[in-house]
Amino acid sequence: MTASKVYFTDMRVSGNETVPGKMIRLAKKAGLDQMDFEGKFVAIKVHFGEEGNLAFLRPDYARALVEYIKSRGGKPFVSDSSTLYVGARKNALDHLDVAFKHGYNPFQLGCHTIIADGVKGTDEAIVEIDGEYVKHAKIGRAFVDADVIISLNHFKGHEGTGF
Repeated sequence: MTASKVYFTDMRVSGNETVPGKMIRLAKKAGLDQMDFEGKFVAIKVHFGEEGNLAFLRPDYARALVEYIKSRGGKPFVSDSSTLYVGARKNALDHLDVAFKHGYNPFQLGCHTIIADGVKGTDEAIVEIDGEYVKHAKIGRAFVDADVIISLNHFKGHEGTGF
């Protein structure tokens, strides 16, 4: 097994560099500056947060990434998929209400906000992954249609995974 590279920066503003600016610097160090974005649809996968909580990344990080991708000729959009459980993110309309309240909207970010699996959470594609135990996955159509996917998520564990 190959060891993963881990990049770190402190979360303090230092000099003229903002925290979102530090994120872009780390992303470049990890290879983002080597990617070709020209004319490509770029899905920025984010978690918009649940109704009434603060457990999501601030939209300022996504805006910094959007601006960087646009400066490289890309067509970014932020996206997430509907939840399988009943709640405010079960369908696209309610999900967008939550996203917009939390600042993930076109006016704040400078790009569109798209729910990847459509209005009712059924717009999906089967993607072959040929794993040892899992052979395919249902993936939201907007993610499948994207030329590039960048995950901008905070780490989260769920009870079902043993965390």
